Amino acid sequence: MQTQSPKHTPSKQRSPKKPFIMWALFLLIVIIGGGATYAAYQTKSSVDKTYLAAHGASHAKVSTSKPVSILLMGTDTGALGRTDKGRTDTMMVVTINPQTKKATMVSIPRDTLVKIDGTNETEKINAAYTVDGASTSMKTVENLLNVPINYYALINMGGLEKVVNAIGGVDVNVPFSWNDSHTHMSFKKGKAHLNGKRALAFSRMRYEDPNGDYGRQKRQQQVIQQIVKKVTKTGNVTMYQKLLKLMSHNMKTNLSFTDMISLAENDKDSIKHVKKSSLKGVGAYINAESFQVPASKTLQRTSNTLRTSLGLPKQTLDNFNTQENQRNTKNGFDWQSGNNPTYTVDDQNNNSQK
Repeated sequence: MQTQSPKHTPSKQRSPKKPFIMWALFLLIVIIGGGATYAAYQTKSSVDKTYLAAHGASHAKVSTSKPVSILLMGTDTGALGRTDKGRTDTMMVVTINPQTKKATMVSIPRDTLVKIDGTNETEKINAAYTVDGASTSMKTVENLLNVPINYYALINMGGLEKVVNAIGGVDVNVPFSWNDSHTHMSFKKGKAHLNGKRALAFSRMRYEDPNGDYGRQKRQQQVIQQIVKKVTKTGNVTMYQKLLKLMSHNMKTNLSFTDMISLAENDKDSIKHVKKSSLKGVGAYINAESFQVPASKTLQRTSNTLRTSLGLPKQTLDNFNTQENQRNTKNGFDWQSGNNPTYTVDDQNNNSQK
């Protein structure tokens, strides 16, 4: 067993540039609005370019009666000079239920502790994509929350500014004033109209937010709703066509063209009633690297919410996270301190990582 004490200093960050995951929701926005179906038919070649199958996905055909789940992911590829593959530094699970006409949206922090599906590696959840792409990310989320993930949408940052500018910018409510240490942009508390570049900075900032990644998630979710409201209200076919073409170069998904049309025809009301939440965790150090470790009750509550939204019965979670949480609780782990306590993880050789 390692006895090394973690250094209670900020963990090393791979990049301060965070992905603007919410723009993956354009996949839904552009097909759910009033004229979206027509626009999609007119630009089928653009839509087809976005298709990339995910092996092992829990497939559920989009229909008028069955709920579906979609994992929205984003990478930094193509944003502000980035050209590497990138990690999915933020993720959202979205469920759409055509029967209840409601949707749920759960943000999963990038630093959430997980065991990567198909491996013995314990890592931050944003690393799952680097192992075997979207398929591994989907299965890792399934294992974490005991929720089937039917579809995914992955977007990079390359076309972000063009997309936002194409719709004439977005209106947001800035929660507090700040000067962004990364972009050197300033934001003043109150209502604001943002172009693409400022919308990106607004949604990616984390270090100046007293609530860290959770504050960023709230800003992302705020922008999602504003974009949905603006795009669906216009019903402008030309705009839909333009957005689809832009997204075809910056997005991959296992939603087929037929699936998209079904969503547009059957689920357009669900997106108007979205229940938003975040999977919050306790800050902890493992091998001197900071993680977010969600408590078992938090995982269970999130699982219950998503399974209920999909019309599935609640089930008691029994997975890597809950087992490690139980062991750490017995060893005196303080879930209430908030002081970045040490958390241990047992590997397959019955050793412990601190």
